[in-house]
Amino acid sequence: MSSTLLVLGDSLSAGYGLTLDQGWVELLKQRLAAEAFPVEVINASISGETTDGGLRRLPDLLDRHTPSLVIIELGANDGLRGFALDSIRANLTRMVQLVQQRGARPLLVGIRIPPNYGSRYSEPFFIQYQEIAKENSIPLVPFLLEGVAAQPGMMQADGLHPTAAAQPRLLDTVWLQLRPLLPKRSGTALPSSAATQR
Repeated sequence: MSSTLLVLGDSLSAGYGLTLDQGWVELLKQRLAAEAFPVEVINASISGETTDGGLRRLPDLLDRHTPSLVIIELGANDGLRGFALDSIRANLTRMVQLVQQRGARPLLVGIRIPPNYGSRYSEPFFIQYQEIAKENSIPLVPFLLEGVAAQPGMMQADGLHPTAAAQPRLLDTVWLQLRPLLPKRSGTALPSSAATQR
């Protein structure tokens, strides 16, 4: 019996500037299939999405898809627009709680904003993800763009969105925290090529 994984994110998960098959969420679908995990992935990510928008959409998504796992990758657009940290934190926390109340497991994905926003804003913004994860006893991907943000050829011309070449690295970053949450694989033998990715 398969379970459902819901991805609630922004352009970083919606594959902004990429073809439909290049984004890390699409690569996740391929890896799950290759490794025989009985998981259906629903990508509800929207470019430009904020934590407020995600919070408004989440109840209906939970009703329609009844996921057992929910990846919450939001906050970057809030930060880039200088939204109040208290509001961002409250929205993220409420989303985590809604997921938990439905009996699903949340995985929170952290993000950094450019340093030109000033350390008095950018550092608390980054740390809030760690604090929310600790307070709610949930797993955390500390920084989605780890090993990508400052690497040549890994970011698009806007400096905000990763390139197609960076997407496998984004998937590996998420996979480290996602893998322990996945249901047991089906009886299909694990391909040798996929075994090296575990």
